[in-house]
Amino acid sequence: MNSWLQYKFLSFTINEWLYTLLIFAITYMGLLLIRKFTIKKISKFTLTNPTKLGDLVIEVMRSTNQLTFALFSLLFAMHFLELNAKWVTRLDYLSFFVIGIQVAIWFSKGISLWAKAKVVATDGSAENAVLTTMLSWIFKTVVWSIALLSILANMGVNITAFVASLGVGGVAVALAVQNILSDLFASLAIGLDKPFVIGDFIIFGDVLGTVERVGLKTTHIRSLSGEQIVCGNTELLKNTIHNYKRMAERRVVFEFRVTYGTKADVVEQIPEIVKQAITSQSQTRFDRAHFKGFGLSSLDFEVVYYVLDSSYNIYMDKQQAINLYLMRELESMNVSFAFPTMTLNLSKNAELKMRLPEGTLSPSLQ
Repeated sequence: MNSWLQYKFLSFTINEWLYTLLIFAITYMGLLLIRKFTIKKISKFTLTNPTKLGDLVIEVMRSTNQLTFALFSLLFAMHFLELNAKWVTRLDYLSFFVIGIQVAIWFSKGISLWAKAKVVATDGSAENAVLTTMLSWIFKTVVWSIALLSILANMGVNITAFVASLGVGGVAVALAVQNILSDLFASLAIGLDKPFVIGDFIIFGDVLGTVERVGLKTTHIRSLSGEQIVCGNTELLKNTIHNYKRMAERRVVFEFRVTYGTKADVVEQIPEIVKQAITSQSQTRFDRAHFKGFGLSSLDFEVVYYVLDSSYNIYMDKQQAINLYLMRELESMNVSFAFPTMTLNLSKNAELKMRLPEGTLSPSLQ
């Protein structure tokens, strides 16, 4: 039995390999138990003291890959073999590499969970998605850059020259993709200034629709006719944006005209009738109604009121109800709405009056 244990494999006896395997197993099981114990303790603590940080730590620890524990345990156990200095140094490099990558994965996972919690609100709607996504991307880049540079520095690589070369390369890349970077910074401006968010109804140029997605380069808008409009963030911010979702109330101005045959006493009563038509509706506030002036073929009235809701459908419902109210009341007073007309007086032996639509030519008279 002893002679078998003394048999050498790769310059080490079976006894040494078994001893190394035992250390590997103990280390591996110990790491798993430590993770399980830590998760259990933190979970118990968060039940009595709910915190987002506690939930974050639990999710990060649960995401730890068991392969990482196995690699670290193997590298740790191999230190107990009588290796030469060269191999010991290599094991140290590999151990630091495994630890550095795992720490970077932990931080990256934590950043992803933080971004997800920020982007998705309780009702499922996105909140400040662009800024959160960009910050998440920046944080992850910083974490992995630090991890990479730390690993290279531990291996003896001169990272000063490496960082300098990255800086020169970064300038060249920035010049090559300046249009993409322009849209990227435009999306950052949208996230910071918040001229609109997902779900807002906006109008700019000849585009109008509801914002569906704000990305790092483009914004997706669903138009009223149903198609999706994709617009670059830079081009979007060059326009004046009308955000109707944030309109607290809608100011409405409309005009109507009555015929010149209407008596002055009746004309004087019409503004009060208009006021009654508006105040009889809910979610409206009357501002003014005036006999505006004398038109070419009518007596002109101008009305201003407010709809206390930003919905366009509600506004149209109120306007329709007001129009019907005015039609009924004016009909009861024998007042007719005017339309463009022209009166042409011709006299040869008798006076002839003709009412012609505005803009049409009179028939020739023989």
